[in-house]
Amino acid sequence: MEIKIVKIEKPEEMNFILGQSHFIKTVEDIHETIVTTAPNLKFGLAFCESSGPALVRYSGNAEHLIELAKKNALNLSAGHSFIIFIENGFPINILNAIKNVPEVCRIFCATANPVEVIIAETDTGRGILGVIDGVKTRGIESEDDIKKRKEFLRKIGYKF
Repeated sequence: MEIKIVKIEKPEEMNFILGQSHFIKTVEDIHETIVTTAPNLKFGLAFCESSGPALVRYSGNAEHLIELAKKNALNLSAGHSFIIFIENGFPINILNAIKNVPEVCRIFCATANPVEVIIAETDTGRGILGVIDGVKTRGIESEDDIKKRKEFLRKIGYKF
């Protein structure tokens, strides 16, 4: 077995969701879930098929996000993984709906941080072991940090 690190390639502030599912119907079901949950969200989705022709299957409503999803999915080439890049919203807007898609087994991350995916590769294929999401923790927040956190959440409309 060989361990590899695959860096997710994306614009710095772009949010994405990385997960694992179990069936080719994942692409259509996640697409339908996103457009019914957050109709204004722009997204690109790609899914790594794990059997048969083993293709990257894809969908979405924004060509540049679809291309980004296809590129990253092919770089991962980890069976039954999916990746969704989004604009005009945040993962929190669709995350629970995505988790409730019957084929979805797990979510590895939902973030705008730099991400490295830890991949195990054997003679038969690849699988995701986990992710490194962002940077190492630097310490404990201060009273000023708490104030800034609360101000930020109100600024972006997630708290009153």
